Amino acid sequence: MKIARLLAGAAAAAALAFLSNPAAGAGLGAGEGPMFEAPLLLTSAGQSPDVQLAVVLAKRAAIEHTLAKLATAKDLAGAKTLGIVVGASLKGLGAAGIDTAKEKERVQGLLAEAAKKGIPVLFLHLGGEQRRGELTDGMVADVLPAAKMAVIVKSADSDGLFSKICKERGIPLVAVEKTADAAEVLKGAFKPKI
Repeated sequence: MKIARLLAGAAAAAALAFLSNPAAGAGLGAGEGPMFEAPLLLTSAGQSPDVQLAVVLAKRAAIEHTLAKLATAKDLAGAKTLGIVVGASLKGLGAAGIDTAKEKERVQGLLAEAAKKGIPVLFLHLGGEQRRGELTDGMVADVLPAAKMAVIVKSADSDGLFSKICKERGIPLVAVEKTADAAEVLKGAFKPKI
């Protein structure tokens, strides 16, 4: 158990070191510090259950947050960061009563409003390789270019989709081994409460 905690701590430390390394951080300079401010509005792009994982991570990182699975422009009121958890689930879309086209339209409207209001976007893909697929990949292509930073589970990038988009756009990308490791990354990415 101690070894597992040490390894998780080492992974988090490596991710935080990645954030402060200008070469690895694709535009994140040393000494820049946290990129985001709370409150964080968390929403889904694709309605996968991974958005619930993001809530747990935000709690562990002590980040003030709100969850609105079907967030729209009005939900951005008071938010200082928009966290979009990308992962498509046909079951989740069906349960939400929307189809793929409506979900993409909702997310694009949300991204447009966030850009208009100057609210930075945090991209999260927490489902790993098993959450990839044609529908998810389309949403990644739509959402990731708008992000200020991306946090993913490393197994999701076996084909280089995330790293390619991030490199082309100069978006810092942090790939963690396990979803739980993302809590420390998020903690370092947000300004602490004063």
